[in-house]
Amino acid sequence: MNQNQASNDILLREDQGGAVTLTLNRPDKFNTLSDAMLATLQRELDAIAADPAVRCVVISASGRGFCAGHDLREMRANPDKSYYQELFRGCSRVMQSVVALPVPVIAKVQGMATAAGCQLVASCDLAIAARSARFAVSGINVGLFCSTPAVALSRNVSSKRAFDMLVTGDFIDADTALEWGLVSGVTADAELEAAVSAKVEQILSKSPAAVRFGKSMFHPQRQMALADAYELAGNVMAENMMSPDAGEGIDAFLAKRKPAWAE
Repeated sequence: MNQNQASNDILLREDQGGAVTLTLNRPDKFNTLSDAMLATLQRELDAIAADPAVRCVVISASGRGFCAGHDLREMRANPDKSYYQELFRGCSRVMQSVVALPVPVIAKVQGMATAAGCQLVASCDLAIAARSARFAVSGINVGLFCSTPAVALSRNVSSKRAFDMLVTGDFIDADTALEWGLVSGVTADAELEAAVSAKVEQILSKSPAAVRFGKSMFHPQRQMALADAYELAGNVMAENMMSPDAGEGIDAFLAKRKPAWAE
């Protein structure tokens, strides 16, 4: 196991068997997305995107909460429109980089995930939450509608449910988040680590090529017209069929043996 630490230890990285865990590490600030945190996250995501050895990513957090969103003190210390535009542009780039990574990204959520923290959960491909976790887009409570979190949130939950959260700032619990589609799984608090590890192992057991092919088309096709989505999906599936793993997987299935995936 290799372990690397990003700038000033605000973001920890651990590599193990093709899986990378990025841990937000500002527990005393509820892991808020400061300028430095966003910049460090972006650098790590760019590095992961270029690394063919990475097969799965987990985004986790230190302390009692997952992420309380933007650093409000830092924002108030820079009362300049151009600063805010650059801040939200940078945060949006991080969220889009999560979506665009060629491998699955799992949010491991404990405690609170609010505002841009909820946006980060919504941007991940999968999210497993401790049963005590709570979610909100609560900027409205301080006079700021969570417009950028709304983009990710409204792509996970229905329009009316998303807008209700955005206009009230109300929290929802983990079971409600599961029912609404914000997270993909809920587990007992004491079993969160094991549940995430099991999901990672399940993904790592699949063909690396097939997973990458799948991630490459899944999100883009959701924004397309039906015919265009099928055109993209058909082309990706044809490319996937030409990969060594597809031939090996089908042959293994027919021979009733375990496949040996190419690295």
